[in-house]
Amino acid sequence: MTLTPQSVSSGSDADPRYAKFDERKRKRMESNRQSAKRSRMRKQQRLEELKSETTQLQNQNSICRDKIDSVERKYHSVDAENNVLRAQLAELTERLNSLNELAQFWADTTGFPVDVAEIPDILLEPWQLPCPTQAIAASDMFQF
Repeated sequence: MTLTPQSVSSGSDADPRYAKFDERKRKRMESNRQSAKRSRMRKQQRLEELKSETTQLQNQNSICRDKIDSVERKYHSVDAENNVLRAQLAELTERLNSLNELAQFWADTTGFPVDVAEIPDILLEPWQLPCPTQAIAASDMFQF
């Protein structure tokens, strides 16, 4: 018994008309596999890039938080010092007023006039002094 190509293989393998369609199908499937592989590789690369960017942004965020915390600590320190200075100003103003009252009482009692001026406005507003005695270095407090 002789085997013909049709009896050896089944389906379209034996028929030359279908051979080129099978070859096209095989090439298309291989092309699709390669395309899917490239797509997976691009996807993996993009995932790695996004992970790297996330890490960089988290590091930058941490640095910004540290700077903000530092500025807040400096602000609270300056605010507390400012409150102390205001309290001292109020206390010294009260003392000066008391001394002025005593001087006035003494002048009224003894008859000798005491020339004590009221608190000069310039002392109540030291930020308006024409030439401050000590430079205030606040510019470095707000640097990042």
